[in-house]
Amino acid sequence: MSNIANPMTLEVQEAAANAALEARIMRIMALAVGLAVVIAAPFFPWRVTGGLALGGILSLLNHHWLRSSVSALIMANATNQRVGHSAYRYILRYLVVGALVFAAYRFGLVSLPATILGLCSFVVALFAEAFRQFYIVIIRREEIS
Repeated sequence: MSNIANPMTLEVQEAAANAALEARIMRIMALAVGLAVVIAAPFFPWRVTGGLALGGILSLLNHHWLRSSVSALIMANATNQRVGHSAYRYILRYLVVGALVFAAYRFGLVSLPATILGLCSFVVALFAEAFRQFYIVIIRREEIS
């Protein structure tokens, strides 16, 4: 009988694993943006470096807003509350990101392709996490927690 899993303990472990995953993704995103800006600074014009920095910062901000607005939508749905305010926040983040990129490009402050590359830092973080998970499963032959 001592081998029976406590459901509450499993929920706590799962919540901790999810929090650790989110923290890793944010760290990798920030590292990818910082590395891209540092590498681009001496080799590319300042508009490219600025575009990478702007895109990366907006990517980090967008990821944070996405997490908070989706969790607010889920909580509102679970408690049968109106989702209007949360839904507006979900859409507002696209408008803010788009307006900032458009304004920076229109004023000639950034390179649009570099800004789009900076916005792709989430993709870099997902690939890094996928390689980490493959390493744990294949090389170390452990289960992913």
